[in-house]
Amino acid sequence: MADLRNGCPPENATFKEAVCVDAGRVYDSCCDRDCLEDLRCFFLPEDQALLCNAISVRLRSAEVLNVFIDVEPVNFNKGYFSCDLTFFFLLSFDIYTAPHSCPQCIKGISSFSKKAILYGSDGNVKIFTSQTTAEECGCDSLTRRTSNMPKCVVQAVDPVPLSARLGEIHDCYENVRCIPKSVCDCIGGNVVTNLHNGDPTVYVTLGLFTIVQLIRNVQMLIPVYDFCIPEKQCDCSTDQPCEAFRKIKFPTDDFFPPRPCDIQNGGCCSGCAQEDE
Repeated sequence: MADLRNGCPPENATFKEAVCVDAGRVYDSCCDRDCLEDLRCFFLPEDQALLCNAISVRLRSAEVLNVFIDVEPVNFNKGYFSCDLTFFFLLSFDIYTAPHSCPQCIKGISSFSKKAILYGSDGNVKIFTSQTTAEECGCDSLTRRTSNMPKCVVQAVDPVPLSARLGEIHDCYENVRCIPKSVCDCIGGNVVTNLHNGDPTVYVTLGLFTIVQLIRNVQMLIPVYDFCIPEKQCDCSTDQPCEAFRKIKFPTDDFFPPRPCDIQNGGCCSGCAQEDE
């Protein structure tokens, strides 16, 4: 059997046949770097009460809880689609209520919306398949109908927590939207959204990196060399702690952090190159 390593066929591989596959093709994609300034946070009632006596706040961590995606065709530009994205973030804070006091940890939710216009090609066919779900078993229909609308896929790393500050609400409707129950459950209940002007809250600034792709299933003809047979055997052995520790590479970079020119020049500065000469 052919050994396909890293997706590349071996040098002496023989092309055997062309196979038609139904797979997702990326028609368009974009990457973005967003600095989200002064996002309003929402808290549980008991945590919101702590903010009334808070004198400072520190943002500990931030993570992406969920992304709600809506894809609609752009009427004035055929083949293009509008991808409306709503990000929900889970934030952890240290709240200080007195000087030199121990902080109290609370969690909050924030959100951010953006839009991306991407090309997804045309296609208005209806697709019928024999696959059915458990919910559809009771239906009279024997087939499942779908469409070939493009699918939007969002990739995002957890945001970089940049800053947090205490502030007062100047517009009680600012950034207020319906927060899904699945998001609220992550912090243990419904958050407080009916605050008034002058009530304390927290505003955060986050750095977000994202990749948005528009994918459509199409039939493609691809060359086939052979079946992919795994050559690596499953390892079910458990090493002793010390044996596992000895296999870890020594963290040289932690003891000797690289300089900026080391990173830019691939490992060596011009100064050290001259010294070696």
